[in-house]
Amino acid sequence: MSISADLRGGITRTIESMQTIGLDVGSSRLSLYGLFSAIIVAVLLYLAVKLTMRAIKWLLRRNTQIDATQRLLTEKLIAIALFVFALLFGIDLLGIDLTALAVFSGAAGLAIGFGLQKTVGNLIAGIILLMDRSIKPGDVIVVGDGSSMGGSAALNGIPNVGRVAKIGVRAVSVVTRDGKKHLIPNELLMTQPVENWSYSSREVRVRMRVPVAYESDLRLAQQLIVDTAKANPRILADPEPVVWITAFGERAVEHELRYWISDPEAGLGNIQGDVFLGIWDKFQDAGIVIPYPRQDVRLVGAPDEAP
Repeated sequence: MSISADLRGGITRTIESMQTIGLDVGSSRLSLYGLFSAIIVAVLLYLAVKLTMRAIKWLLRRNTQIDATQRLLTEKLIAIALFVFALLFGIDLLGIDLTALAVFSGAAGLAIGFGLQKTVGNLIAGIILLMDRSIKPGDVIVVGDGSSMGGSAALNGIPNVGRVAKIGVRAVSVVTRDGKKHLIPNELLMTQPVENWSYSSREVRVRMRVPVAYESDLRLAQQLIVDTAKANPRILADPEPVVWITAFGERAVEHELRYWISDPEAGLGNIQGDVFLGIWDKFQDAGIVIPYPRQDVRLVGAPDEAP
């Protein structure tokens, strides 16, 4: 009993000593004990919220009746509610008188409001994106002109696309084909034009320009182009690939090959390169010429050379 009594007495003396160390602010007193208590309460509440969120995420992931977007939205809304509840509960537990800090909290709230304007906007934009389900994890998108994703949206005629890896509180994580992860603010997705290649269907049509010389057999060239596209395993058989004459150019008959793929996240440049190389090989075997730019200069009525 003496050990427990000495322990309680030591704790009591420590608390009294910590309460004596502090300063008075108006009618309120800020002591070392109050600061220590606030830190302990904040840490305990933070751990409680984290453990509660981990349990809620585990329960939501076991529910197969909701998809990934609805689960993510539910997690974010519950997290916001838990943090607000923990803040209010901590203030009440510590007995903080907010009326004494009314002027300070008003000025601080105004400063924080201006400073966190973008953050709050991104938070609300993220919730709206999850509610309308216009963008989901796994979607293949192009944002604006592609500059926010590390390049132009039409670099060499190939859109700079990216796969949505995660929709966060502040930004959306997009992984492009070059392996770089870009954090695009949620607010940007609300104000910039966004192409979602996976919104209604994952199938994407690809167009390729193929010039053929005038002296070549056009029907044979078209058949070889279509056969090359059908032989590629990534190109869908339904709808089947087609090729059309689009123009009679100055040096060539312009053709356009059109085909569909269902995995745009696997890349567009690689499949176009494979198809072009296959067309080149078939054209070489069949003797079909792909014209290249050149200029012919003819001298008409040139004067005779001087003796």
